[in-house]
Amino acid sequence: MDSGRSLVGVMGGHALQRGSDGYAEAARLGRLLAERGLTVATGGGPGAMEAADLGAFLSAEPETALEAALTSLAEVPSFNPDIGACAAAAFAVIEEHSPGVDSLGIPTWHYGHEPPNPFATAIAQYVRNATREAVLLEVCNAGIVFLPGAGGTVQEIFQDACENYYADESSVAPMVLVGVEHWTGTVPAWPLLSSLAAGRAMEPHVHLVDSVDEAVAVLAP
Repeated sequence: MDSGRSLVGVMGGHALQRGSDGYAEAARLGRLLAERGLTVATGGGPGAMEAADLGAFLSAEPETALEAALTSLAEVPSFNPDIGACAAAAFAVIEEHSPGVDSLGIPTWHYGHEPPNPFATAIAQYVRNATREAVLLEVCNAGIVFLPGAGGTVQEIFQDACENYYADESSVAPMVLVGVEHWTGTVPAWPLLSSLAAGRAMEPHVHLVDSVDEAVAVLAP
């Protein structure tokens, strides 16, 4: 993958099922970012990560192609109980639309029960999750969007926040949390993140929004 590209990370919950509104919105996010010339990078797993890679993969196709793919994939909502059926549905979409638009997936063997998704055109898999997380956050030079998630996503938020906390103005990458209710109520990461950012170089680069359209407007106005 060309080192001159601008990579934007999309992080979010692995449990997000195909056919859900959240999955469709994550796919739309991937599409919108890729349409604006950014290369999408994800954790390479299922759920929100798969959706973002799917949206990027189909970003050169008409919107109807993404809608059809979402409908097709919804027939197999999850990798449970049949990983094979889940993968076959994805490969059918890929076969119909190859070669697709480039994106990057960086999964880990640490989550051995979660299959990597095949929509990323470049995949770098790591055994140690700590190494994987560090590399994934480092390559996202155009910023990161954090969709609703839990343990893994929260870890990524604050690992990224720590890097930005100690960075100078020229090195800070934007952080955009999507979902006001989720990040202030369900999993209240935002109050802590905004408190950490106060008075630091990162403060103007940390955002809480309520839609993927707002997130895209921050990263690719």
